[in-house]
Amino acid sequence: MKKTSASIAVFLLAVTMAAPAVFAQSDTVKQGTESDVNAIGNRKVGHGPDMYSIQHEIALGKQLSMEIEKSSKLITDPVVVAYVNKVGQNLVRNSDAQVPFTIKVIDDEHFNAFALPGGFFYVNTGVILHADEEAELAAVMGHEIAHVCARHETRNATKANILQIASIPLIMTLPGTMAGYGIYEGMNFAIPMTYLKFSRDAEREADYLGIQYMYKAGYDPNAFVMAFEKVEAEEKKQPGTIPKIFDTHPPTPDRIEAAQKEIATILPPRPEYIVSTSEFDQVKARIIQIESGEKIQELHDGKPTLKTKQEQKAQQQQPQQGQGDNAPVLQRRPQ
Repeated sequence: MKKTSASIAVFLLAVTMAAPAVFAQSDTVKQGTESDVNAIGNRKVGHGPDMYSIQHEIALGKQLSMEIEKSSKLITDPVVVAYVNKVGQNLVRNSDAQVPFTIKVIDDEHFNAFALPGGFFYVNTGVILHADEEAELAAVMGHEIAHVCARHETRNATKANILQIASIPLIMTLPGTMAGYGIYEGMNFAIPMTYLKFSRDAEREADYLGIQYMYKAGYDPNAFVMAFEKVEAEEKKQPGTIPKIFDTHPPTPDRIEAAQKEIATILPPRPEYIVSTSEFDQVKARIIQIESGEKIQELHDGKPTLKTKQEQKAQQQQPQQGQGDNAPVLQRRPQ
């Protein structure tokens, strides 16, 4: 039977997605190391002392997730949940993950996301609302996925073995949640300096890996820098609003500089990157509707079409006719 051009295009897309992308890397990148993006999924990430097995880590994460969900308002809108899950699972497929991920959305205005041990991952609506494009959302999610891939929480708990086992849930929530910060303030106990140093190292590694994951998934890695620049701008705009617990994170300018260096040295150039999709804009608008109590306008399914940055600008100046209003449009930023 003769194939139509559409079916051929679908077939070629399926073949492309099935074949792992191989990038021509610098000679300075040693194969199989954390710098080798071609070895993602087949390299030693998350090695080091860890008293938790993968099964124990998943069980612990599940227990903690139940506690988180008792005190959090989850977004249940199927369109928002499906979209965030799709973006996240694409990043997971292009990561060093050893566990499946369960991704949920929390109705919270703070620009924040956090991942518990075992792949239980939460994204605040504030991340989507503050982001200007899908690549920025992917940057935040890639960083948190990296924490799980590198098993930072359980390695952190192992290294900080001076704390009681009963305090481990506290450790898990501290790096990324306002709830964890509140508990920390209430208890007023001091975290040893060695623990703080480990946390900074973990954040640096999560940055390092997270950029690679979003790059491997096709996103513009420069969006990682843009996301941090937003944090830096917010810090300057409202100094003192960042909780003291975030002192465990490397200073934002240092993280921006490190990210720029990584992009320039270990990530092979690509002709174009995914910057955003119209689906991101639609979901962002939908969240605004949900949080304002407006009536939700249902979205219709549509296949993505490629659009260059120049075409994107033209579309913004004069909307094209004949296209479905809700068809996702991939916007790509040339290298």
